[in-house]
Amino acid sequence: MVHDQFTATRRRVLTTGAAVSAAVVAGCIGGDNGTGDGLLYTQEVSPDGDFDPVVAFDAYSAQINNLVYNGLYEYDFDLELQPKLAAGEPEEERDGERYIVELVDGAEFHNGDPVTAEDVVHSLTAPVEEETQNMPTYQMIDVENTEPVDEGTVQIDLEHPYGAFTEIQLAVAVVNASVRQEDTDAYNTDPVGSGPFTFVDWASDEYVEIERWDDYWGDPQPELESVRFEAAEDDAGRVSQILAGDTDAIATVPPEDWDQLEGEDGIEVYRAESPSYMYVAFNCNDGGTTDPDVRRGIAHAFSLDDFVEQNLGESATALESPIPPIVDELGWEFPTDEWAETSPGYDPELAQELLDGAAPDDWNPTIIVPPDDVRIALGEQIASRLDELGYDAEVQSLDFATLGETYVTGDADDYEMYILGWTGGPDPDVYLYNLFHEDNEGIAQGHFYEGSDDFHDDIMAARESVDQDERRELYIDIVDEIVEEVPVIAAYSEHNTIAAQDYVQGLEPHPSVSYNPRLVSDETTVSLEDG
Repeated sequence: MVHDQFTATRRRVLTTGAAVSAAVVAGCIGGDNGTGDGLLYTQEVSPDGDFDPVVAFDAYSAQINNLVYNGLYEYDFDLELQPKLAAGEPEEERDGERYIVELVDGAEFHNGDPVTAEDVVHSLTAPVEEETQNMPTYQMIDVENTEPVDEGTVQIDLEHPYGAFTEIQLAVAVVNASVRQEDTDAYNTDPVGSGPFTFVDWASDEYVEIERWDDYWGDPQPELESVRFEAAEDDAGRVSQILAGDTDAIATVPPEDWDQLEGEDGIEVYRAESPSYMYVAFNCNDGGTTDPDVRRGIAHAFSLDDFVEQNLGESATALESPIPPIVDELGWEFPTDEWAETSPGYDPELAQELLDGAAPDDWNPTIIVPPDDVRIALGEQIASRLDELGYDAEVQSLDFATLGETYVTGDADDYEMYILGWTGGPDPDVYLYNLFHEDNEGIAQGHFYEGSDDFHDDIMAARESVDQDERRELYIDIVDEIVEEVPVIAAYSEHNTIAAQDYVQGLEPHPSVSYNPRLVSDETTVSLEDG
């Protein structure tokens, strides 16, 4: 699973830019940006440089990988899985502990090798065998007994039934097993996939270039000849580029610039609700925030709704729980209204009472945040409100690598709060198990939270059930405790947004950030139109 807002290897710090003034957009000539007949796409952050899906853990590498590789199944624009390398729906056996998948005929890798069951087996088991950061996503797989039935059929065995398996794990990107196993390090930056584009070149923190594979086995065929990915971490820089016509499309339209770009001749803006979950996490391992009354006091000290409205507007939705609305809408029908009523709302008097009664003497909490304008602003909002209540809070903006090394210590001298985000996909398990279960404490973004006697058992019971009604009831109990005990404050779900020159045709943002830009799909295929 790819996580769009955090990676343990990010090394760059945000460069703050000045506000962008209106600029004249260059003429609408497709590809008039140094890329010839190709698309220049400006990401928010440079990829980590992991172009092997077995190890890739950031959305920005995944955005390239999802064009270079095909998945066994792939998400459509409704977050429903559709067969790609698979010939059809999986066949379930042994009460959800075995799945049989047949592959399509004729699928090939870029080097001409056929896509086989052995490649699928390796793609599913390597994250566990190699203990990559993606291991929690696949660790329910029975590595020893997952095997090819024949060249075109794979048998996937699980250690236990897993209710989210068909929605999450079967979306695996399939690697070329023989090439990868020959030299895993080389494969990471010189990948061989079966997708519509081939990997051409990459310069760390500068660009990634991919080209159309003219012998692509699948349908539809790509229309773009090439794509060049560059990054501008500064929001103002990306907006300046699209206004000046120096790029064809930019990811993540800053909320304050939405109206300007939407009203600009020659530019189109797009938005899609996403399964993203931004949160304020408390240090439940050490320090003042181990006391739930301190956590409740902090939650009562500021208005999350006001923050989202003022800083994100229509670019995000405030959350009541760790489960994004788009996931709930896939048939779960959780009691979100009840959670909203139970969640600590803005009440400065109650915040003062709780903190004065529970916070340690001389309590001066540290809030660590990534180099992101909105999350820096959220940290500063919390700190400002705590300062008004008599507590001197400090906000530290850390690059992603340092932040990752810091919050996993669980040491109150390092932090008492941190702000991060997670995109898990269309099932509650990947938010609750990966972030809250004790197996994942200190791994990836797993929180330190002891919970009640049943808390971790309930997460595991829901994970191992294939009965959605049973899972729903367990998840309600789990989220009830999270809302009441406040190990985290669920903050907001940020929509995926793109701005593009109007000669970019067929562009539609995908709910999953790792699929953007979705350039080749059954729903739409992107092309450039001469202006």
